[in-house]
Amino acid sequence: MKGILKIYHPDETLTYNIRNTYCKAVYSNQEHFLEVEIITDDGLDHVEDDSLQYNFPQLSLEIFDFPIDSREIEGKSILINDSDEETYTEVDLFDDEEAFIYDNELQFEKNENDVLQVIWKGNIDDFYTGSDTPIPFRLKCEFKQDEIVVDEE
Repeated sequence: MKGILKIYHPDETLTYNIRNTYCKAVYSNQEHFLEVEIITDDGLDHVEDDSLQYNFPQLSLEIFDFPIDSREIEGKSILINDSDEETYTEVDLFDDEEAFIYDNELQFEKNENDVLQVIWKGNIDDFYTGSDTPIPFRLKCEFKQDEIVVDEE
């Protein structure tokens, strides 16, 4: 497992396992930009039958084109808030619903295995019940290279 996402809804804590992660500092036109994508697993084995999560078995959180001061992100804490003029974040619910994330704080560090990881805290629209009050989330995942096994026949 690459990590875990928890959304702290007032009715229950929703837990998503992380399937794919992507993180890169991109250098373009003499500026550095942060790109991060986190995609959850669609498995529901760990979810109760009557959970709100059953309506949303998978989601994706993304940061794109966010300007940073250097390509080195280890040890940095980055705050991201979208505005009417500039949007750096996106949530994909893999259905017709729409949600936005706010007050994003990302802390990058290396774990005990020397693998880059992020702890991402923020708030997300309550796409479960449609309440106007955003709900907090916390995500922790590592950006470890997938090992591809090739069977030789």
